[in-house]
Amino acid sequence: MAASEHEAKMAHPRMAAGALFFDADGRVLMVEPTYKNYWEIPGGYVEVGESPLQAAVREVGEEWGITPPLRRLLAVDWAPNDAEGDKVLYLFDGGQLTPEALVGVTLQPDELKRFEFLSPDEIADRTIPRLARRILAAIEARSSGAAPIYLEHGQQPDSIAA
Repeated sequence: MAASEHEAKMAHPRMAAGALFFDADGRVLMVEPTYKNYWEIPGGYVEVGESPLQAAVREVGEEWGITPPLRRLLAVDWAPNDAEGDKVLYLFDGGQLTPEALVGVTLQPDELKRFEFLSPDEIADRTIPRLARRILAAIEARSSGAAPIYLEHGQQPDSIAA
C-alpha cells in the first residue's frame, strides 16, 4: 500500500477533554452552556500540539477562572458522530471542590450561564444520553478503582475477537 493510501485510511479524530469535579456528597459538577440546549461538564477541544490533560486544565481555567489539580484519567470514549466525524473524549478526575475553591470561580459569561452539583440520578435529565452514559461510567470506574476505562459511545463494548 502506498504511503498516501495508508494516510487516507488513517483516522484523524477530533479530541476533547473534560474534568469531573465532585462535592462532599459525591455529586458531579455540571455547567449550563450559553450555546447548547443541554448541560455539560467543564472542558473542550484539544488544540494542536496540546495533550488532552493540558486541554482539560486550560479549558477549566478559561471557563472557571480556577486551576485545581486534575488527577488521574477516568475514561476514554470513542464517540464519533455524523456532524463531527471521529471523536475521542478524555475524562479526568478533578477531585472534590471545596467551598473555598468555589469562592474563586468566575464563570466565563459568554460561555456558561451557571453551574450546579447533580446527583448521578439527575444527570440523564440534564444532558444528552451519550454524555450521561460517559459520566456515569466514569463515576462508577472512579468509585470502584477501575479507572481508566475504555468506552464506545459512553458504554463499555463487548470484547471483540481479533
